[in-house]
Amino acid sequence: MGLIFALAGGVGAARLLRGLVQVIPPEDLVIVGNTGDDFEVYGLHISPDLDIVMYTLAGIVDEAKGWGVSGDTFNCLDMLGKLGFETWFKLGDRDLAIHIVRTKILEEGMTLSQATAELCKMLGIKARLVPMSNDPVRTKIVSGKLRLEFQEYFVKRGTKDEVTDVLFEGAEKAKPAPGILEAIKEAERVVICPSNPILSIAPILSISMIRDQLRNTDAYVIGVSPIVGGKAIKGPADRIMTSMGLEASAYGVAKYYEDFLDHLVIDKADEHQKDRIKELGVKVTITDTRMKSLEDSIRLARVVMKAQ
Repeated sequence: MGLIFALAGGVGAARLLRGLVQVIPPEDLVIVGNTGDDFEVYGLHISPDLDIVMYTLAGIVDEAKGWGVSGDTFNCLDMLGKLGFETWFKLGDRDLAIHIVRTKILEEGMTLSQATAELCKMLGIKARLVPMSNDPVRTKIVSGKLRLEFQEYFVKRGTKDEVTDVLFEGAEKAKPAPGILEAIKEAERVVICPSNPILSIAPILSISMIRDQLRNTDAYVIGVSPIVGGKAIKGPADRIMTSMGLEASAYGVAKYYEDFLDHLVIDKADEHQKDRIKELGVKVTITDTRMKSLEDSIRLARVVMKAQ
């Protein structure tokens, strides 16, 4: 098996990736993580999607929540609250240590790619995790006349606002992080993880050189639908797709990626959409796509690797 390249967002991606590193040598896996969610709080650089992947692959993620560090405490956050600071973004004490180290590395002049590589090394992660760009690209949520920062929409306001548009500020100037284009070119297989197409994968694709490389790659491009039975397994993907005029379904996911997608893995609940997806020129595999355990993740990863 050659190089495998994966596009990843948050929890769904991390759960597939934890299975993938059990199925292939982790050294053969290059993961590009969404950084459209990145922001600063208390002077620290936070990269939520990179962190979820790191914590999961390092075996320290809080399984119940799907994010954060297992067994974490929130003493620092409690004190910040007592001092009058906003505490809606829940940063645990161990979690904070990661952000402190990342911020320190960045302030020493290293890039986000270098900082991510250093953190992965410290955590014993053998797969290569890279941010989509070392340049800032920020996801902005438009809801009618409101324009929201991503974390304000997602965490502070609990995804309650109807999304009428999503913008990726800085994408037109951003360059892919070093090694991304080469990895796509060399890859034997490209995996689009079961992440929110609009909020997690679209920021990566908003960097035109990445999308162009995916269109032109000889690699087999296979995705896993994050929509099951018209609903997102986790998060607001279904509501956002609907509010933006897209079909919230496995077919809608295939349609969204159709310019580069070769194959889509869909859940048994969506078997009736198989023929419609095939009409797009996309092959289909039907299986149970829910990942409630490591065994589920490994089983789905095997399906993704064998599909052709």
